[in-house]
Amino acid sequence: MKIKTLIATTAFMTLSAYGSCTYRADTANVSWKAFKTYEKIGVSGAFNRVNFSPHSDTSVEALLMGSKVTIDTATVNSGNSGRDATLVQSFFKVQHLNTLTATVVGVKDAKALVALTLNGITRTIPFPYQIQGEKIMAKGVMDLGDFSLLPSLQSLNKACFDLHGGKTWQEVEIGFEIPFTSTCTQNSKEK
Repeated sequence: MKIKTLIATTAFMTLSAYGSCTYRADTANVSWKAFKTYEKIGVSGAFNRVNFSPHSDTSVEALLMGSKVTIDTATVNSGNSGRDATLVQSFFKVQHLNTLTATVVGVKDAKALVALTLNGITRTIPFPYQIQGEKIMAKGVMDLGDFSLLPSLQSLNKACFDLHGGKTWQEVEIGFEIPFTSTCTQNSKEK
């Protein structure tokens, strides 16, 4: 019993040494991984223009909640300019997919519930996340069929039929990384 009391007292003294902490995020990076061929070979990339709604809060979870990005799909970047042009022309422009928005609408059990809006359709997808240093890193999987994007997928598959061995998968991994800073103020009683 004395050990439990000592641990509880030590924990309380450590926590009470800090008055409060503020976590702030100003940017977000969004990445993707699509798949081609029947062997399901991954092709990765990101977007060069991601508008993030910065804010601050008193915990990482609260910081995540309400975070929002708007992505300019024309800025897709796979590291191959020819591929990027094909993605814009044969996928995004087919159904006028100019922007993609994502908003964190819930945070529970190390999962961010992200409402993705694309093609006028919103679906909430779980994104398991972890904190590495001062970065929140999450990954989820979207199904293009859930957003009525099969015409765009068929167009891309046709444009890349030989390169993709006749198969372009409709599941796409989406990842996001949010760097943050934390500032904790010391409790005035401890100064």
